[in-house]
Amino acid sequence: MLYVPILQASNRPRADPDWASYTLGVFICLSCSGIHRNIPQVSKVKSVRLDAWEEAQVEFMASHGNDAARDAYESKVPPFYYRPTSSDCQLLREQWIRAKYERLEFTHPEKQEPYSAGYREGSLWKRGRDNGQFLSRKFVLTEREGSLKYFNRNDAKEPKAVMKIEHLNATFQPAKIGHPHGLQITYLKDNSTRNIFVYHEDGKEIVDWFNALRAARFHYLQVAFPGASDADLVPKLSRNYLKEGYMEKTGPKQTEGFRKRWFTMDDRRLMYFKDPLDAFARGEVFIGSRESGYTVLDGLPPSTQGHHWPHGITIVTPERRFLLACETESEQRAWMEAFRKVVDRPMLPQEYAVEAHFKHKP
Repeated sequence: MLYVPILQASNRPRADPDWASYTLGVFICLSCSGIHRNIPQVSKVKSVRLDAWEEAQVEFMASHGNDAARDAYESKVPPFYYRPTSSDCQLLREQWIRAKYERLEFTHPEKQEPYSAGYREGSLWKRGRDNGQFLSRKFVLTEREGSLKYFNRNDAKEPKAVMKIEHLNATFQPAKIGHPHGLQITYLKDNSTRNIFVYHEDGKEIVDWFNALRAARFHYLQVAFPGASDADLVPKLSRNYLKEGYMEKTGPKQTEGFRKRWFTMDDRRLMYFKDPLDAFARGEVFIGSRESGYTVLDGLPPSTQGHHWPHGITIVTPERRFLLACETESEQRAWMEAFRKVVDRPMLPQEYAVEAHFKHKP
């Protein structure tokens, strides 16, 4: 028995993780090592520094490595399939590892049918808009019609809602929804944002739904932008929110008291809700670029009154100023950073049309 030497060759990833699967020949981080332990029939894990290693295991690691595993196990990953990072939720990372090593989905394309067929039908637990109860609802995704629909009953002829793929987004929100498989689906209804919150007890099922939605978005965008490369389209398939959390706000006259609201920064839309799980936003603010007259200021005007939280932010738009307050300085800094990223980014042609709609809202 011996301890594995620190391998310097290219078969070790740059992050220098302290764990390895000695049956797959890959180095992994602490977080992923726990997932690998749950599939012992495929992957057996040891600590690089703390566990004893047999010479044959060391030689196996030296002759394999992460690059070789990537070539072997990721040879046929569809461009739309979400590749999780270390900051993603446990579910996405677990299902990626299981899809790659346990189910071999990316070496046998026929196993990708649940999310690549262009049609998907099944039941998801959906949160009721008014009572907050999760009830089973039938969902149908059809690329041919460019929509995701859900029905209140399995035998219902008409859908309760039709969500156009063109304006749809999905992002995992386990903490907000209170379920490890919680998915937030957002779409536009009358050009205002509508949220629905769903989950499935089976982790593979909900991740297959997520990737089916990304596939539908990918194929829609391929038609809408025929000259675009996969690399151009993939970042547009789904997006995580830039920032979420509570802030205080006051009304347009800036004479009303400040009220605590849940804010979500989704690309250039700043939305606020009374409750994080509300279906509709109480209001939306478009945040354009600096060149178009938008800016973000640290603090509030000296005459401002009525806010309980001390760390202010002023958003300046061509029409008016929005006054916000954060509970802590660290929250203020995080929001300022998110806002400035948006303001510093030049606007795209289609974003001017969105801005024009906001200006003409009643």
